[in-house]
Amino acid sequence: MIAWQGSLAALPLARSGSLPWNGDLAASAAALEPALAAADPEALAQALGAETRRRLEATLAGIDAYRRHPYRRSLRDPPTIWRAGASRLLDYGARRRDRDNLIPTLFVPSLVNRAYILDLSRRRSLLRDLAGRGLRPLLIDWGTPGAAEHDLTLDDYIAGRLAAALDAVIARFGRPPVMVGYCMGGLLALALAALRPDAVRALALLATPWDFHADGAADRAFLAAARAPVEALLAAAGALPVDLIQAMFTWSAPLMVADKFRAFAGLDPDGRRAEDFVALEDWLNDGVALPAAVARACLFDWYLDNAPGRDCWRVAGTLVRPAAITTPALVVVPRRDRIVPPASAAALAAALANATRLTPAAGHIGMVAGAKARAQVWRPLGAWIARLAEERL
Repeated sequence: MIAWQGSLAALPLARSGSLPWNGDLAASAAALEPALAAADPEALAQALGAETRRRLEATLAGIDAYRRHPYRRSLRDPPTIWRAGASRLLDYGARRRDRDNLIPTLFVPSLVNRAYILDLSRRRSLLRDLAGRGLRPLLIDWGTPGAAEHDLTLDDYIAGRLAAALDAVIARFGRPPVMVGYCMGGLLALALAALRPDAVRALALLATPWDFHADGAADRAFLAAARAPVEALLAAAGALPVDLIQAMFTWSAPLMVADKFRAFAGLDPDGRRAEDFVALEDWLNDGVALPAAVARACLFDWYLDNAPGRDCWRVAGTLVRPAAITTPALVVVPRRDRIVPPASAAALAAALANATRLTPAAGHIGMVAGAKARAQVWRPLGAWIARLAEERL
């Protein structure tokens, strides 16, 4: 509403040619200026107000259609083979005992969102797709932080929970796994590989940030200004609330939220596209709070101070330096990522000693759960893991 109503306030400036435009819009604005100047001001304002109302009504219709849609995720979880606190390890290849001799693949999702983005629905499940190709995927589901997680630090999650899950995998399968980290999970997997190089067969890092100052200067300025109130909130609540996390993601592209619901309003509610939209939107709205110490590390050590990108990030006393990690690595850098700028993820590919880069024409979430994810990411990732298995033999 602020953006749309701001258009009314900006209209006189646009008509006079005194409105500053972003560089990529300047040429289009210059071409439009004569028509704006010649139009009747009152009629123009009425037309702009009508368009604002139309967009708002369409957005609200899309939100209402989403809320009324009957789809509910009904996939059953595979067997749990390890558990600690709210965290558990799910075995997506457990139905086939003949796969016990395969290199296990341990998937590490972000701590911010639910792990089932990698197992979103029957049509959009990276993990079930890989299992169907004869691989042995395992997923660490961090769960919802409870009393056992209240005081955990990032070091506790990496050198404690994730390391314990890794040990459980090695004990069960008798060999180091391939670790696949998605987004923030890639940083967790990378750090554990630095701590336990002999326990990780290889690394696949999907849309994993590294140089947090590669883009987003405005976001850093906002975070620096908000540090004091955020610190006060963390001290009082003991966690970064889900609503605030959601607001941060929304603030990065507020008009895109309105755009997607307007588009959804025009879909056939009984069609696959509508069901896929609801499945993904349900996941987006099913976030988890971050324990205070973890939130501080992510917001201030990573995003504000860029400790990873400056080679200053330490986990359990060990410096995490990609150049020192020699295990084979596949770094997937989606070219349309709006959450992790491609330059940030590309910096990790450049820093690793033994990395192969894959650059799909996809976004941050579309790369793992989109309509083209199977062709762009799932198959290349599965083929890369299979080649590792062949090399081992």
